[in-house]
Order: sequence, then structure tokens, then C-alpha cells
Amino acid sequence: MARYRFLTFNIAHARGPSPVHQTLRSRARLCDNLLKIARLITRLEVDFVALQEIDQDSRWSGSFDHLEFLRENTGLAHAVHGVNNRRVGRFHLNYGNAFLSRYPVHHHENVPFGKGTLGEKGFLFAEFDTPAGRLPVINTHLHHRSRAERMKQANLLTTFLDQQRTNRHPRWRIGPIVCGDLNNPAGQPDATDGLFGYLAKFETYTMFPRNRMGGLAHTFPSVWPRRPLDYVYLPGVCTEPRGMVVRSFLSDHRPVLVEFNLAPV
Repeated sequence: MARYRFLTFNIAHARGPSPVHQTLRSRARLCDNLLKIARLITRLEVDFVALQEIDQDSRWSGSFDHLEFLRENTGLAHAVHGVNNRRVGRFHLNYGNAFLSRYPVHHHENVPFGKGTLGEKGFLFAEFDTPAGRLPVINTHLHHRSRAERMKQANLLTTFLDQQRTNRHPRWRIGPIVCGDLNNPAGQPDATDGLFGYLAKFETYTMFPRNRMGGLAHTFPSVWPRRPLDYVYLPGVCTEPRGMVVRSFLSDHRPVLVEFNLAPV
């Protein structure tokens, strides 16, 4: 029986927990915070990391590849970036979602929700080849203000998953793990509950992280968490699951760690 450790983390362009914009941070300070994030990932001994608000080459965050920096400093050999915002010119911007993994990426697709060059959200789909078989994962970041936009975005995501189930499901070891910054609490008629309802049509799912009372634990803001915004939807075939919010002040969000068992194929 193999045990896997999965982390989702909105790293806020490496600016740290302060609301001070990353444009006002020096490249050295951004690198220092990214190095701390890399050390956290290493200390947690994770196999997969889903990242949101991670820059590929953006002037406002040092004009270097943050994912490559993390890959080099974590030892997680496999990385894929899903860039949802692209802007060329003097104030160039390239950022979105990403994965780091101990295991090879068999296939990946990135889907922006729109065509914006600033603030655009989207999701990154990847399949990882592990000793337990092929694991499909969705990493998403939804709209932070508009419920209507989040519902549209969730519908795009579920339509995409319907297509993948038709074309790729026979090669999956499990149903898709879905994670990310959903920007709304659960238990309300919003995208978080909508996604859970969609996934539950196919098999049993559990949402993480949970608090001691069984409710969903808070992840934002990191200094004094008051809202649950970051989640992992884990299919029931993943046995003996355990989830937690990691105490961390490296972003305005706290990361969520989930571990589970899967029998080798």
C-alpha cells in the first residue's frame, strides 16, 4: 500500500502574507520567500504540489520563473505551468496555476476561463504516472468577487471533466482529485458545493481540510484565518485520508495538506 501526500497552496506571487503588492518587493525578497516555500514543501515530504498565483515571467514579481525556482529547490523533478494571463511588452505578465510532482506528468491541459491579460483565472488538468497507477488532478482558481462568475467557471470545469471521462477515464486509477483556491466557503449555493455535487454523482468524495468539529477549516487570511477558501476534493478509493491546514505565514493563504493510501496496480 502506497501513501501519498498532496499539497495545495496559493502562494500569492511570492509576496508573502502582507497586502503590500509584489511590485513593491525586491527580487531578493521574492526569492527569499520562495526559498522558504521550497523548504516547507521539502519538510512536508509531499509527492504533489498544486500552486495558484504562481508567475512564469512577470515584471511585477522579478521577471523570473517561480515554478522553475521551486523545482530546483525542492527536488521535485516534474513541473507543469498553466499560464492564464499573458501580456507582452514593458510590463509583461505571465502567471496562473502549476503542479510540482515526484512522479512523471503523462498528460496536461490548461484551460483559462476567459481571455483577460490581468486577473484571469482558469484550471490546469494533469495526469501523473505513479506506482499506484495514473492519477488525474485538477488545480483551479475561481473568481474572488462574483458568485455568478464562479458558477460559470465551475460549469466550464465540469464540462471539461465530462469530456475527459469520455476520452481518458479507462486509464485512470481513481476519479479526479480536484483542488485549489475556490474563493468561496462551502455550505452555500456557490461553486464549492456545486463541484462537490457534481463529483458525488460518480463516486463518494470527501472535502478537506476539516476542523475538529467536522466542519471545513479556515485557510484565509494566513495571519488569522477566518474563511475556508482552499480545498481538496478526494475520491473515496483513496483510503485512510487525513487532511490539515498547515500553519504558515508565507502567503495570504495557508496551504492544505492531504495524505491518503492507494494500493499499487
